[in-house]
Amino acid sequence: MTQQVPSTEPSLAGVRNLRDLGGLPTEDGRRVRQGVLFRSGHLAHATAEDGVFLASLGLHTVFDFRNAADLKLEGPDVELPGVRNVNLPLSDPADGAEFWKMVRDGDLDQLRGILADGKGAARMTGSYRAIVKERTAEHSRVLHALAEDSVPALMHCSAGKDRAGLSIAVTLLALGVEREAVVEDYLKSNATHRRYKVRRSSTAASAYSPEVMELLSPLFDARAEYLTAAFDVVDETWGGVDAYLEKGLRLTPGTRERLRERLLD
Repeated sequence: MTQQVPSTEPSLAGVRNLRDLGGLPTEDGRRVRQGVLFRSGHLAHATAEDGVFLASLGLHTVFDFRNAADLKLEGPDVELPGVRNVNLPLSDPADGAEFWKMVRDGDLDQLRGILADGKGAARMTGSYRAIVKERTAEHSRVLHALAEDSVPALMHCSAGKDRAGLSIAVTLLALGVEREAVVEDYLKSNATHRRYKVRRSSTAASAYSPEVMELLSPLFDARAEYLTAAFDVVDETWGGVDAYLEKGLRLTPGTRERLRERLLD
């Protein structure tokens, strides 16, 4: 731990995938400031010790992108003193409810039916594309909040990989971070100590057999192709990042500059 910024790779008992985005390079030679932008998995299972560490980050706002079904399954975030919690669902609990029920409860044949032959990866790619294209109001709200007063901020969903990963990516693009660096950070969610723990209804060994885990892997991996698909939507729909920010997210040059001043060195 440094004197200025607490370590962001702590051994937390109940929170996974926590990291500081500080240090990522922008295209104009600046870097994301340490201690102002964090990402993680959900905070619902944070222990008292975890809470002490999270409180030491000096957070202003926690953005929780989980939907009602996630909250029912995992529970609400622990409360951190003086921290504003903003729940901003980036997915509809009714969308894919049967799919995710089968992921938790389905037998091998059912999992083959919904995930084999590239269907799992295709579902993830489609989800990333849809969130970028359809959730412009939510992403606009996040960026405007960050530009005004909501830093230091932490963004999370369940695993801190997909919905939070996209929101972090959008934020980093608005800051002018190099796309390669955005992808590189995104892929860090694959590290063993960061990955979401797969939970299935059955406790039988067969519920976690090698074939089952292989079928589930596209859902729980961070794959560059997923994020690239989201970037492709930005380019296809708006013609590039600048137009996406201006027309899609209603981010004026002045607001974008305030965002950069708050989050960049």
